[in-house]
Amino acid sequence: MGKAKEIKQSQEIIESYLNDELDFDLSSAEMAKHLKRIYKNDAELFFEYIKQLPHETLGDVAMELPDYILREVIEEVPSNTLKEALEELESDDATDLLQNIEEIDEQKAQELFDILDKEDQDDIKRLRRYSDEEAGAYMQTEIFTAKIDETISDAIGRLRQLKEAGELENIHRLFIVDDYETLLFEIPLEVLIMSDFGLSFKEMIQKAPEDEFRPILAHDTDPIEKVVELVQDYDLSVVPVVDELGKLLGRITADDIHDLIQESATEQIYNLAGVGESDQEDTLVDAGKSRALWLLLNLFTAIVASLVIGIFDETIQSYVALAVLMPIVASMGGNAGTQSLTVTVRQLALGEINFQNAKEVFKKELSISIVNGIVFAIIMGAIAYLWFHEAMLGVVIGISMIINLICAGLFGALIPLTLKRLEIDPAVGSTVLLTTVTDVVGFFSFLALAKWILI
Repeated sequence: MGKAKEIKQSQEIIESYLNDELDFDLSSAEMAKHLKRIYKNDAELFFEYIKQLPHETLGDVAMELPDYILREVIEEVPSNTLKEALEELESDDATDLLQNIEEIDEQKAQELFDILDKEDQDDIKRLRRYSDEEAGAYMQTEIFTAKIDETISDAIGRLRQLKEAGELENIHRLFIVDDYETLLFEIPLEVLIMSDFGLSFKEMIQKAPEDEFRPILAHDTDPIEKVVELVQDYDLSVVPVVDELGKLLGRITADDIHDLIQESATEQIYNLAGVGESDQEDTLVDAGKSRALWLLLNLFTAIVASLVIGIFDETIQSYVALAVLMPIVASMGGNAGTQSLTVTVRQLALGEINFQNAKEVFKKELSISIVNGIVFAIIMGAIAYLWFHEAMLGVVIGISMIINLICAGLFGALIPLTLKRLEIDPAVGSTVLLTTVTDVVGFFSFLALAKWILI
């Protein structure tokens, strides 16, 4: 589809949405994609559409916009409109959007915060007390609760009223609390609507098997990785969050966890490549600077590898075949190391390994590296012999291949684990460090063995 046709299609979709003529659901992410396309072609039309969006939609769309567009949105859209959009969002999303605005314009963010309702201000203050690593930072304070002596009929009536008023969304479970808001039980909504409405929750729970309604919960100061594990291990749609005394504070939904995992995976991929997560949205100059820093570091590591080659320049001159085969050893080591590095970084991101239980990781990577090293040593040794008709040359490259693949496997696991222990993102810089190791070990082992055996 041509660019002009795509822009026209985006305009038609947005206009149909604004006129309530769409015959399909349009998510905030899809709407943001269409609006970004329009912005790049016609910024004036983009702002016309933005100003026509309903408040409940504007907030969700704003969260999907890159910073350089959001900057203009907060300048063009009146503060009262942005305030209404923030209040339509659930507490965790409102906090995130306000933080995004604060990173762009602190004064604007403070202005918006000051005109929010007191209840929304309190929610945002509460959530901002937590660090990005704590579960409390990701919870919504909008929850549906009931007391143990309340009847099911009364609770469902309250739920209906709250839904009609737009105060609750995506309700999956009812949380039973005591007079001190301590979490006692959780009841799935589908179980609730299938129950005898005349019963109280106390009677309903007494008739049920023991522990059927026992809550699987997280504490507000727990690492968010623990919540991710709970969602994955128990296939949960929502996780209640309590404080140290057991008081119910909020909930974390599965879609928030999904977004968190996706963002984490995206960040890891970008970091492994040595580019920023916002690289695709940056200007040419900003993106170029970001990449240039990593390329500069890579240049220095390449010089180190070249210095190793320079040590053996006489050896290479006297045996030209070494220059032909030398890159193969380094390339194989680099690829093997990247495989080990990728697996280790992923396991670290999922919380499956740490430095304390790394022994099994090293044993596994060592075993794989030894087997692959022997297999490819035999293959490459045979190729070198057939190519240059020199048996000992095949032996040299075979031994070098084994050495480099073993080092690649071990360092592919060791580097990210070490960076993690030093509280450095294991994806950042791992590739550059690993490339240096595999190049230096590969070139040195191959050329040193050649000088010892062949020359």
